[in-house]
Amino acid sequence: MTEHDPLAGVSVFVTAARVGSFTLAGERLGITKSAVGKSIARLEARLGTKLFHRTTRLTRLTADGEAYLAACAGAIDDIAAAQAALSSTGRILRGRLRIDMPVAFGRHTLLPILTDIVHQHPGIELALTFTDATSDLLQEDVDLAIRFGELKDSSHLVARHLVNQDRVICAAPRYLDRRGRPTTVAAVRDHDCVVGSPKGPPLAWVVREEGQVRRFLPPATHQISDGEAMVEAAAAGLGLCQVPRSMVRSRLADTSLEAVLTDVSTVPVEVHAVWPRRAHLSPRVRHVVDRLIVEAGAGRLD
Repeated sequence: MTEHDPLAGVSVFVTAARVGSFTLAGERLGITKSAVGKSIARLEARLGTKLFHRTTRLTRLTADGEAYLAACAGAIDDIAAAQAALSSTGRILRGRLRIDMPVAFGRHTLLPILTDIVHQHPGIELALTFTDATSDLLQEDVDLAIRFGELKDSSHLVARHLVNQDRVICAAPRYLDRRGRPTTVAAVRDHDCVVGSPKGPPLAWVVREEGQVRRFLPPATHQISDGEAMVEAAAAGLGLCQVPRSMVRSRLADTSLEAVLTDVSTVPVEVHAVWPRRAHLSPRVRHVVDRLIVEAGAGRLD
């Protein structure tokens, strides 16, 4: 009978290729060495090429076998990871969870959520980094990252939108009393400003004028790589800054900061959960992403 299943024999082949032995592959799969050989022979016949060099002592991949393993192994792992994720519902989650997040948002908004998750699943071990620098997830040992702002197009990352946060341009009232309250974006050029750094929070502001969204480079009077420190500097009277509202909500309420140019600082900043596309979305990572989506829907990430 002709095999129509394109995956027939693939898992047997991947197992045999990884362990380097038909005998060991049979033991792993719970079948005989002969069954392994027959399955791979049928696969080779279907593909029209040899996948293994077989001798009495060695079982080695051919060049075609190496190429086929590279193509198949990731797919097999993805299927296994998906099955594990789907079957994990209601189970205790375990393992190390590496998350990278912005400093202020991470400390004040995300950390309470993550600690609650650990209380529910004590087997999870957190490895958290707090930074306002944009890191390369593929070069760092990170399972999940939370990112503010527009994401660059990337085929190797997966992103899930969580929430939009309002941007606020603000300064200490005593600074505004001394230097005046700007009424136009152009007037900002006569002010001191607290901005980010090339590897930290943005140097540019995002504004909307006459219906058009554009980036505006304010005077970089003070460059600070930490968003929370930017807010502290602005509250100390060093100048104007633009940050997400969540970072200054309490200071606006207690009037240690005052919002200005509210008619132009109306472009929200997007917040995403991001993870490497090739990395398997483990049950614990999926649980955190799902929980953050629920929290965002309830307005607790605003």
